[in-house]
Amino acid sequence: MNDQYRIEHDSLGELQVPKDAYYGIHTARAAQNFTVTGIPLHHFPELVISLARVKKACALTNFESKLLTDIQANAIIESCDDIIEGDHHDQFIVDMMQGGAGTSTNMNANEVIANLALEKMGYAKGDYQHLHPNDHVNCSQSTNDVYPTSARVAVLSKCKELTDKQLELSAAFKERAEAFSHILKVGRTQLQDAVPITLGSEFAAYAVTIEEDVERVIQLSQLLKEINLGGTAIGTCINTPPHFAYKAVRHLSDLVGYELIPAENLIEASSDMGAFVMFSGTLKRICVKLSKICNDLRLLSSGPCAGLGEITLPPVQAGSSIMPGKVNPVIPELVNQVAYQVIGHDVTITMAAEAGQLQLNVMEPVIIWNVLQSLHMLINAMDALATKCVSGITANEKRCNDLLVQSSVMATALVPLIGYEKAAEIAKLSMKKHITVAKAAVELGIMTEEEVDDAFNTCHLA
Repeated sequence: MNDQYRIEHDSLGELQVPKDAYYGIHTARAAQNFTVTGIPLHHFPELVISLARVKKACALTNFESKLLTDIQANAIIESCDDIIEGDHHDQFIVDMMQGGAGTSTNMNANEVIANLALEKMGYAKGDYQHLHPNDHVNCSQSTNDVYPTSARVAVLSKCKELTDKQLELSAAFKERAEAFSHILKVGRTQLQDAVPITLGSEFAAYAVTIEEDVERVIQLSQLLKEINLGGTAIGTCINTPPHFAYKAVRHLSDLVGYELIPAENLIEASSDMGAFVMFSGTLKRICVKLSKICNDLRLLSSGPCAGLGEITLPPVQAGSSIMPGKVNPVIPELVNQVAYQVIGHDVTITMAAEAGQLQLNVMEPVIIWNVLQSLHMLINAMDALATKCVSGITANEKRCNDLLVQSSVMATALVPLIGYEKAAEIAKLSMKKHITVAKAAVELGIMTEEEVDDAFNTCHLA
């Protein structure tokens, strides 16, 4: 047993830690206490990398402030670089859902970096008298500034991937819009026939509604660039050298490749989760739109014989265990469900942001977990929708034309010529006798078929 474990101590006593583990006693306790989701920190590599970047920025600042020796600082920085490059992520084992306002996440990082650094210095794991997780790796820091800062940087690191997927999905709709630009069909409001439209215009509208949120993601992500690093426990900068916050943020900005901003009021920034609420709200907005679009795609492709059947979605798998030949709109269904989940995440984030008390919001872990989950799911869902569905949609042109000819929507084009009342009379007869608008106009003696055709051909369609 002793060959497999080492003994570590904390204020609660002793605990056995796997001998080869780079994490330490605090992480081991957390792994025992927080067994809820089964999703460890390393499930989100962007969060692990962000933690390492924050620790590196602080080590650089502490060295400049003469709080770390050259040997200690170099060992910590090199260990952080290893993690940033993707090494040792499996040592970040704490569950994403945890009590303690993220303390166990911060300590997981402190312990892994400390033990990596000890090995680089020639010492054994757990030999903390030479380099300590709290005294050295966590020097001039608190969970309450490290954790929210790392979370913001992690979310920011995913924004480019999110907007890229938005643009790719919008481009897929634009390409289909161009291909369908000549196809006339029935436009509908309240699921009832309304006025004529082109299938291309319908798909072009989907492209626009997706693309307009790209700028909103970029705008809202700017709120996440204001960080409270250097504020330590409650934003009073206790246990930090002069100008630590400014210097640490400068170093972190260099590491991430964009400018981060020290919060104007570090006390306020230590408890306020408003930026996450706003960003999550934008993800919700995107999902509401995506789900509506997917509802439309399912309706437009319904049938294929007994529904609207105006478009055909690419078949990606057999649809039934009992009905031969059935193919379901599984990709839009998938995106619908992702949208519902992200909207649920937004509710959780909203409630958790409200639940903070006094100088700290202890619900940060569930906020961070839900924002990152939403980003991952949304990025993957939009990729699936673009590549496995939209790009392969085909139009059923004959079906579109048949429904248009049989519909009364063409009567709307007659209103400028004959007025609303006569046009309504034509529409009613068309529906009653199941004849075309042109035939109804002739039967009522209001217009000839040629006059109806001319009116329709000259009406404005987007």
